[in-house]
Amino acid sequence: MVTGANGFLAQHLCVFLAGKGFNVLAVSKGARRIPADVLINYTSIELTDVSSVQEYIQKSAPQVIIHVAAMSKPDECEFDQAACILNNVTATETLLNAAKSKSIHFIYLSTDFIFGENGPHAENDLPNPLNFYGASKLMAETRVKELADYYTIVRPVFIYGKHWEGMRPSFIQWVAQNLRSGKSIKVVSDQLRTPTYVEDICWGILAIIQLKKEGIYHLAGKDICSPYSMALTVANVLKLDASLIEEVNSDCFPEPVKRSKKSGLKIDKAIQELNYNPLSFEEGVRNSF
Repeated sequence: MVTGANGFLAQHLCVFLAGKGFNVLAVSKGARRIPADVLINYTSIELTDVSSVQEYIQKSAPQVIIHVAAMSKPDECEFDQAACILNNVTATETLLNAAKSKSIHFIYLSTDFIFGENGPHAENDLPNPLNFYGASKLMAETRVKELADYYTIVRPVFIYGKHWEGMRPSFIQWVAQNLRSGKSIKVVSDQLRTPTYVEDICWGILAIIQLKKEGIYHLAGKDICSPYSMALTVANVLKLDASLIEEVNSDCFPEPVKRSKKSGLKIDKAIQELNYNPLSFEEGVRNSF
């Protein structure tokens, strides 16, 4: 069972796992946006509706729940904290309670936003969220640890990859679209991330399922990049005009939400225990277009 199935990561997960022969139960709000030729069972469910969630899990009896659904835009979470708690914490509790007595492997997709500065961070580093979105995801992690008998927490960073109709574009598509249109863009160089190719996350989650791994795993890229250097790589790979990319710092984009300057995640544990082998950022971009 994959929640938030109409979102960027969850759509990729559904396609990937269906391609590996799994019976994928995709649940999300609204009409199905996953390509029609992908063999999955799609159901529209509101995860904040307790009775609907309980009934669905009772009937479908999933062996694994991959909980991807979230209110994931930090600005929106800051401005509507009640909705953020409802969608990121209460909905997670609802799923956990519905799954509790059935020995279901609960895989929770968290975020690097649970940490503060001084990344990249290891799995056991102390959390220090800088905004309400990060705080809500940390609260949900705590609920997973408290309520799940059999769980894995997965933390990715700055996800990118292939884009198709019915999916919100990732950062690299935004860069490519602007450059192809001849539009100049301003991109910050004073933030550092470990961007994650979406198929690498899919392979990591497959390993977690097959190896029955519990605990916390960081599934991120191996390169530490700024958004500016990422944009230059996109221009280079697609042979677009890099002179349209203007290097700026974060002060050019005053934001209501505090974000880490130096973020990212260490992936040593995943490499050792899951045989995780992520692509370089350049390889990931090449595979995304």
